[in-house]
Amino acid sequence: MAHTPTYPPVMTTAQSDVSEAAARIVTPALVESLTSGVVGGGRTACHCPFTGERLAELPEATPDEVADAFRRARAAQPAWAGRPVRERARVALRFHDLLLRRQSEVLDLVQLETGKSRLSAHEEVQAVAMAARHYGRTAPGRLGERRHLGAIPLLTQVREVRHPHGVVGHISPWNYPLELSAGDVLPALLAGNAVVMKPDTETALTALWARRLMREAGLPEDVWTVVLGEGPVVGPAVVEHADYVTFTGSTRTGREVAQRAAARLIGASLELGGKNALLVLRDADLDRAAEGAVRAAFSSSGQLCVSVERLLVDASVADDFLARFVARVEAMRLGPALDYGTDMGSLCSAAQLAAVTTHVEDAVARGAKVLAGGRHRPDLGPYFYEPTVLEGVTPAMRVCAEETFGPVVSVQRFTDEEQAVAIANDTPFGLNASVWSRDSRRAGRLAHRLRTGTVNINEGYAAAYGSVAAPMGGMRDSGLGRRHGADGLLKYTEPQTVARQRLLPLAPSHGLDDRRYAALISRSLRALKSLGVR
Repeated sequence: MAHTPTYPPVMTTAQSDVSEAAARIVTPALVESLTSGVVGGGRTACHCPFTGERLAELPEATPDEVADAFRRARAAQPAWAGRPVRERARVALRFHDLLLRRQSEVLDLVQLETGKSRLSAHEEVQAVAMAARHYGRTAPGRLGERRHLGAIPLLTQVREVRHPHGVVGHISPWNYPLELSAGDVLPALLAGNAVVMKPDTETALTALWARRLMREAGLPEDVWTVVLGEGPVVGPAVVEHADYVTFTGSTRTGREVAQRAAARLIGASLELGGKNALLVLRDADLDRAAEGAVRAAFSSSGQLCVSVERLLVDASVADDFLARFVARVEAMRLGPALDYGTDMGSLCSAAQLAAVTTHVEDAVARGAKVLAGGRHRPDLGPYFYEPTVLEGVTPAMRVCAEETFGPVVSVQRFTDEEQAVAIANDTPFGLNASVWSRDSRRAGRLAHRLRTGTVNINEGYAAAYGSVAAPMGGMRDSGLGRRHGADGLLKYTEPQTVARQRLLPLAPSHGLDDRRYAALISRSLRALKSLGVR
């Protein structure tokens, strides 16, 4: 069993500085501004992981109030959808500029609500800005009417029209509160939908800040509304009223969302858990691989869906790689600070600390060796845990198969690529993978054999995730659907085919009987194939 975390009797100087900064940043006036228009007669609160202190009191919605939020969004949606796509796209591009200009505001909020380092928080700004730029530039072309070849060329004219679903229900988690709220909402809005979003209460201020910034960029009132409350209460109400659902979170909850959506015959896009592997081949640049593995495993304190939790290293270079990797892990700078300069921040909550502690203690009790870390650090803050490297992990250990979602990585050695692929694929998850090699062709061939939605070569996760023109998502228990790319926009639409028949019907006419009509059509089909018509 996990030990009960202990807490420092008094705040450290760094914690005290964060506490004072939080009071200056999260003022009653800011909270009132951010929660304007948020329905909810109840009260809930969010807290700061760096100190454990309350940040703000927030409105909490009942299922009936969620229904009211959907009514408001549904009333606002037709006028928004009626605007030209280019006009909607300009809102996203203005949001892009505002976000970069005022990023310090949201970086403070992300850090205060998640406990992550400043650089990890900036990853969210990068991701959202790229999504805003990408969809702001590409949505007009992708959502416009498209012509297709008809059943009978020249006689049949076909157009494909894209319609918004209506009101999208979006349920976002706590670990990336800017990217997984605004980053996913942007394409839904550009497709002409309204959105009712339920962010995690503990990181709601960041999501509310993004909504306010979108309004400043020109988004009409009620096109993006927010509801807050306990997941088991508010989440089902969101799915009950939505025309389409997006969810990022655990596989267990994702299955429940999918079942509820299926019962209503509405679509759903789900990014769920992962047990992601990083493979170090024998010809890898070991220094680059060690640096990349630190980023891949410990960014955002490992609380990242595409974060690496398994290091698979060729046995012939394992000792050399681990010497480099462990030295870098032990040199990482931890601490609470609303500024750049720390390498890793805090876990987000007591629940995450308990989960990480349980996995590490279970592994050690069953024979795993701690190469680095393995300790709770209450001297830094209530939920800090050292970046941890384990070796000798076996299938009997919980850390082997379950998603830890914290700063813990397990090392396994392999003797050939066949074994490496088998180990990497030996999981019900399939979200992300990483391959390190000097031979790009070799790495590419191996990447094609990995059953994951994204594979990064000589990078941990950022290359694939940051390539917003390409789809990103999971296979198997890691989810359904994709964000980014054309898929990330078109999933928020219903395609409609409008076909116009000219001159002749698709039926016997002009004196042809059934037999001669069938023969004519058969000859026509052969001719179309011969001509290469698609």
